[in-house]
Amino acid sequence: MSFQPLIHMFSITVESNTPLTPLDNVDDIAIEFLTHIGYLSKGYTPRSDAEDTSDSIPYVLFMDCFMKHPHKAWTADELAYELKTTKATVYRHINKLKSLDLLEEASAEQSDGKIKKGYKIRFGDLRKAWSFVEANVQMAMQNYRKTVEHFCDLMANDNTD
Repeated sequence: MSFQPLIHMFSITVESNTPLTPLDNVDDIAIEFLTHIGYLSKGYTPRSDAEDTSDSIPYVLFMDCFMKHPHKAWTADELAYELKTTKATVYRHINKLKSLDLLEEASAEQSDGKIKKGYKIRFGDLRKAWSFVEANVQMAMQNYRKTVEHFCDLMANDNTD
């Protein structure tokens, strides 16, 4: 029996947590939230010359580019220029956000009138994008449940031999 991998790979870290509603600082909330969902690794230390996480490329990409301009479709070139980094670094972080299903591809018009592939927050709204994430988590959990049921059924049949 062959297994066909999904074309779209959804990946998120799910951990027990308390809502960050007591916090008032948007940077503190963003860093905690992005760590909880696995975009930023626990104990993240910036690799660039950033002094702390709020100055790091993945954080600035998410907050200053995508969250402050949720309807703008950013090309990899624009993001690399804005972040003063390489396109490879930009794509590494874009791919993390895409695997969380927080970003979508969109057409981005260049100054010369050409259209290039760009990226923006899904639906131009993090609340709506998060609903999409929740649906993916629910589907993933249902699939885990089906796998557990199937596994247990096979084990029960195997134990009768």
